[in-house]
Amino acid sequence: MSDEGGAHTGGAGRRAAGELESSVMAVLWAADGALTASQVGARLPGELAYTTVLTILSRLYEKGQLARHKAGRGYAYAPVRDEAADTAGRMVSLLERGSDRKAVLARFVDELSAEDEALMQDLLRGDDEGR
Repeated sequence: MSDEGGAHTGGAGRRAAGELESSVMAVLWAADGALTASQVGARLPGELAYTTVLTILSRLYEKGQLARHKAGRGYAYAPVRDEAADTAGRMVSLLERGSDRKAVLARFVDELSAEDEALMQDLLRGDDEGR
């Protein structure tokens, strides 16, 4: 049996597409420049089929999360935005889905460590040191 990405899953080894996308993005964020599908696959943990890696890269490109340029007969891929910008964008998207923004933000602040809360207060006051 195979998952949507084309990799053999065999039960316990099955990974969700979102998990694979996150792993691929982590590899690309850690890289010094654009990587080909083969280079990404070599840096991922475990054994993923080349076609699976290529499918994930293509999906991320179609979603606008990656840029690509010709590299030999294929493409090299790079993130469109850095990890911090991506995470912040996902946080805003989740906040916009909720019906009670005040409650969501209050719960978020309640979950912050003392250090993160102090950093958030500095940022809200306009202190750019944390950026």
